[in-house]
Amino acid sequence: MAVQVIGRSLMTSDQTDHQAKSVGSGGWVVSFLPGRTLTIEQATAAIQAAEVVAMVGVLADQVGLTTLETVGLAIQESPWASALPEPARRSRRLSWLG
Repeated sequence: MAVQVIGRSLMTSDQTDHQAKSVGSGGWVVSFLPGRTLTIEQATAAIQAAEVVAMVGVLADQVGLTTLETVGLAIQESPWASALPEPARRSRRLSWLG
């Protein structure tokens, strides 16, 4: 995953078609967040989130689910979660984010 800023005015990714554009004075707008002006850090996070969603979509296809179904089911508390201590669950869940 790589977010790139082109000419200080356009932010793109090789993983998603979503983009962010500079609107001056340090503000950025993101293609899937119309009407919101963000900082460059927030815009970067938004594009990175779009990249993750694209990745989830690829994985969801492999198990025969839509992206929304996968996210909806994955955010539910696992009935097996009580068998693992809290730190192990948290680190496992976030370890793929790098």
